[in-house]
Amino acid sequence: MPKAFFVDTSRCTACRGCQIACKEWHDLPATETKQRGSHQNPPELNASTYKLVRFSEHRIDGKVEWFFFPEQCRHCLDAPCKEIADGYVEGAVVQDKKTGAIIYTDLSKQLSEAQCDEITEACPYNVPRRNSGTGMMMKCDMCIDRQQAGLIPMCVKTCPTGTMNFGDREEMLALAEKTLVKVKKDYPRASIVDADDVNVIYLVMDKPELYYEFVTADNSDTGVGKGMTRKNFLAGLTKPAKRIFG
Repeated sequence: MPKAFFVDTSRCTACRGCQIACKEWHDLPATETKQRGSHQNPPELNASTYKLVRFSEHRIDGKVEWFFFPEQCRHCLDAPCKEIADGYVEGAVVQDKKTGAIIYTDLSKQLSEAQCDEITEACPYNVPRRNSGTGMMMKCDMCIDRQQAGLIPMCVKTCPTGTMNFGDREEMLALAEKTLVKVKKDYPRASIVDADDVNVIYLVMDKPELYYEFVTADNSDTGVGKGMTRKNFLAGLTKPAKRIFG
């Protein structure tokens, strides 16, 4: 049965334990940054940062409100990145049949920089990043190695507040709906994000755009969400040149 995360942002304190745990488990190097006037660090996902806790501050009804968003790959049910990659290098992006995880393999090294850019642009959530040193595409892999050993993803294991949850997809969907009912009592605009399309299901306390531009597929430039379903978007993707001429 496919697996899924349920991320309850109403419980997130931005401790960044998940972010650090992800980096440590995957043995990823630190990212050199500068003080930018924000606690969010680094400023964006990169080839050595698969998980990033985003900080957003707003004044609402005269009060300062903080919104925290543990960003990661959504592991789409029908992944645009895989659709694009398949047209260039078969097997560069695969979907694990048991868990539903979208995995970037060593074959992604065979993709050109322009092709990698195309894959990133196709992602409704602006997640994949290319490692300029190795040429590989990088992102969250749902801790597939831990799952194969009977363990839960490291970010979930580390989370001290119950923000991060993981299990069978149907179980996580049910937990999301049950939690939403409770959260709406204090946050009437709370909602579940893109649950029909992804395996990383977020609960947000307010309008998604208050968190980050790419919280939902609706705000992406791919066309997904602008009167178009994900499946229709995938069906209408322009075929890469290799499919036509290769």
